Amino acid sequence: MNQFRYLCAGLLAALASGSALAAVSADEAQRLGTTLTAVGAEKAGNAEGTIPAYEGGLARAPAGYKAGSGVRPDPWAGEKPLYSVHAADLAKYAKFLTAGTQEMLRRYPKTMRVDVYPTHRSMAFPDFVLANTRRNAESVSTTDGGLGLQGTYAGFPFPIPKTGQEVMWNHLLRFNGSTYFTKYDSINVNPAGKAVLATTGEIYVDYPYYAPDRKGQSAPNDVYFRTKIAYTAPARRAGEALLAQDYINPTKFGRKAWQYLPGQRRVKLAPEIAYDTPNPGAMGRSTYDEAWVFNGAMDRYDWKLLGKREMLIPYNSFKLVYAKDPYAATTPGHVNPDNVRWELHRVWVVEATLKPGKRHIYAKRVFYIDEDSWIAVASDQYDARGQLFRSGFVYTNPSYDLPAPSASAQSFHDFIGGGYNITGLLGAYDVGLKFIKPLSNSAWTPDGLAGAGIR
Repeated sequence: MNQFRYLCAGLLAALASGSALAAVSADEAQRLGTTLTAVGAEKAGNAEGTIPAYEGGLARAPAGYKAGSGVRPDPWAGEKPLYSVHAADLAKYAKFLTAGTQEMLRRYPKTMRVDVYPTHRSMAFPDFVLANTRRNAESVSTTDGGLGLQGTYAGFPFPIPKTGQEVMWNHLLRFNGSTYFTKYDSINVNPAGKAVLATTGEIYVDYPYYAPDRKGQSAPNDVYFRTKIAYTAPARRAGEALLAQDYINPTKFGRKAWQYLPGQRRVKLAPEIAYDTPNPGAMGRSTYDEAWVFNGAMDRYDWKLLGKREMLIPYNSFKLVYAKDPYAATTPGHVNPDNVRWELHRVWVVEATLKPGKRHIYAKRVFYIDEDSWIAVASDQYDARGQLFRSGFVYTNPSYDLPAPSASAQSFHDFIGGGYNITGLLGAYDVGLKFIKPLSNSAWTPDGLAGAGIR
């Protein structure tokens, strides 16, 4: 009895300190690479055969790809849709569609459709990510009530997740390459259907968590993600720049962000580049923590894992991401369905409910995370009345030359104010998305930001 009391006391103390036990036992971790893929997805296909078994992802680049190019040809460009979902089909397909997808079908029955293509489980990862993910399965635990991590190697921290926060940590620490650069267009479409250029940007995205020279486990003050953006158009925003970075334990080391504005000719701290601050580049139709569907700290919400579902989501989106004319991606009310490839995949579903006493414009958020890549591919946001406010989508495709998933293109749809933003369109430029060597540490300082933004 005394031993039982001591055990209970120890568990309560761990919970009070915000710590948690390691994610899975050694026996459960043995499923990785057998019934599960090395990163935790179900290896088998579904019973209907509409989702195939995982066979390693897109193993090699298709014909026409030039080594070193950031522009990736579509290996399935010749495929035709298996079927299309229209507003009249909602009763049949609603269980496979996010709330945002259903809302667009209802609002725009004459123009919105979901073209469903054969499912290709194309995502793949380098061997070191797979090996470290296996190590993490037994070594990683959360701290501070799930808001921080400890024991993480350079891989997905929770390949067999038990909580909503663990799924979201997999998304936050997803592997998209160590460092990449791209030039992109962001387009706003107003409620009347008029499309205008929001920004053209040059962006560096860096994951020090996956740095080639990194050894051992992460520390709480380690930066796991950072990004630097310099805007080159339109004229009213040319010369602006921002820099943001996030830490393994955001409760002890909060986001640091800086902004350069040409009119002020100086770099200033910008703590507002976080949470629900409206993103001006998206006409305010998304918040800063909606970039890549979700980013930043999880401290304002309670997180619940709702399980896994088969859903129709944008996938293998080469046609949209690399379209030469970015405006071809737009139509009034929604992204041009001619340019969007939808596939049936299994996703983890996580619900976030605003904590009492915390502030955010979204009272509830639902996230859909692809099981093969751990990328949050869609989200639905609700206001305090429980009304669907906004929805977001990420248009993924594999970067088979690394290998790594890519998640550059994103769209954000406002169902109350109207209009939407689509960003991360790469096709107008020859750069594509290039994996590069990590930048010097000086490039990630306020002085380095000033040098990038001055015009």
